[in-house]
Amino acid sequence: MKKVTAMLFTMAVGLNVVSMAAKAKAAEEQETDVLLIGGGIMSATLGTYLQELEPQWSMTMVERLDGVAQESSNGWNNAGTGHSALMELNYTPKKADGSISIEKAVEINEAFQISRQFWAYQVNNGVMHEPRSFITTVPHMSFVWGDENVNFLRARYTALQQSTLFRGMRYSEDHAQIKEWAPLVMEGRDPQQKVAATRTEIGTDVNYGEITRQLITSLQKKPNFALQLSTEVRGFKRNADNSWTVTVADLKNNEAEHDIKAKFVFIGAGGAALKLLQETDIPEAKGYAGFPVGGQFLVAENPDVVNRHLAKVYGQASVGAPPMSVPHIDTRILDGKRVVLFGPFATFSTKFLKNGSLWDLLSSTTTSNFMPMVNVGLDNFDLVKYLVSQVMLSDDDRFAALQEYYPQAKKEDWRLWQAGQRVQIIKSDAEKGGVLRLGTEVVSDKEGTIAALLGASPGASTAAPIMLHLMEKVFKDKVASPEWQAKLKTIIPSYGTKLNGNVEATEQELQYTSEVLGLKYDKPQVADEAPKPQLKPQAQPQPEQKAVADIAL
Repeated sequence: MKKVTAMLFTMAVGLNVVSMAAKAKAAEEQETDVLLIGGGIMSATLGTYLQELEPQWSMTMVERLDGVAQESSNGWNNAGTGHSALMELNYTPKKADGSISIEKAVEINEAFQISRQFWAYQVNNGVMHEPRSFITTVPHMSFVWGDENVNFLRARYTALQQSTLFRGMRYSEDHAQIKEWAPLVMEGRDPQQKVAATRTEIGTDVNYGEITRQLITSLQKKPNFALQLSTEVRGFKRNADNSWTVTVADLKNNEAEHDIKAKFVFIGAGGAALKLLQETDIPEAKGYAGFPVGGQFLVAENPDVVNRHLAKVYGQASVGAPPMSVPHIDTRILDGKRVVLFGPFATFSTKFLKNGSLWDLLSSTTTSNFMPMVNVGLDNFDLVKYLVSQVMLSDDDRFAALQEYYPQAKKEDWRLWQAGQRVQIIKSDAEKGGVLRLGTEVVSDKEGTIAALLGASPGASTAAPIMLHLMEKVFKDKVASPEWQAKLKTIIPSYGTKLNGNVEATEQELQYTSEVLGLKYDKPQVADEAPKPQLKPQAQPQPEQKAVADIAL
């Protein structure tokens, strides 16, 4: 009898504890109109848009780390390039007839103009401040050597002159002129080596971490915005009314869990976005997989090096390497200090985030994405071979690569830095089984209640247009309304139009954003004369090259 009584008492106590825990959890449930998962530039940008468009909406941002902008958006974890295709040769592939396709370059440039307008609006309205703390004029250059590459750059330069967005680009094959533009690149180089370069003065270096911090700091001043740091998402549940209940854990409070009920959820968690998207169980997430690639840079802080290089100089991928493996030697301004970076050198880790888990890749593998991953590996052997070769590089190998761009470099001036992780998109494909999608992609449910951003490059530099696209996808009716249209055109003056082809509009936009952001801008002069390129059709019929994004950073 005593045993039975003891058992009943224990059960009663247990049920009471469970009941109390359930009540406590229910009592802790938050409600919010918008839940932003991830404290990076994408969530910060979307939150800033929505604060302007729907100021009465409540927003909650959760971040797993103890501060915002500590992963991919952190200035040291990316290349800090204002990607506008001024120098990135991978955005201008060669066609079968030997001519150059500029469609992707124009698209990338148009997108960056939207970002410039977005930031300028925020500065004018006090959301952001001190533009030189996050964006600086740094000329963008392409630099190549060898007959074939020089001919390619001639053809690229000539093709880009068809676009109003690339007016003002300079071209030279003269050693002395290129040395004036980039002394370190030319000093010690064989004077007989055939070289060519383009240079655009209005290029930029951008600290995306600083932009993120400023946007979120401004959001925190609003009474309807809440930021929860050290908060990890643990689960998703769709409710009957199509809202979402998202369970999160407080990592600084014994991982105590509570629920957040949200009408709309954005998963902007960088490399972690894929796994979180899979946990939602929306049909649209099936068939997606991720392939993590990291990047390392050589860093120089010696003033003798840093003060003699003011440019971002992008080269051509080496023979046998995939076109997205573009080396570059860049001026960076980080935390108010000027440094020079060279790379990236690809690295491999199964982590999806720099602060992630080694189990990330395995735990994201499902029955619906396993075969697409296998097919991508088989179809992209050059990429696999390239990554293996990169992982095997020694310090001497990396230094030899640097000397191709800086012949007189000294080893003692450089140190190796591990930058961020980037998860490239793998998507199921009816024809090939699986395809590698370099770039970014918005995945959302058909109801428009949840959306995730997958992929990497060009990433942060096009955060403003990417989030515009997301809103057009999930808030269709709102975006079409006169109220949102008017506000969006106030934030982005060129919204709904194309700058390319309109000289007056292009110059007006560049003049306006340069003035607000403290950037250099002089109206373009007469274009340089470049030797006529020799267009060489491919000897054997082959698929045309495609414009691709930078694989790592």
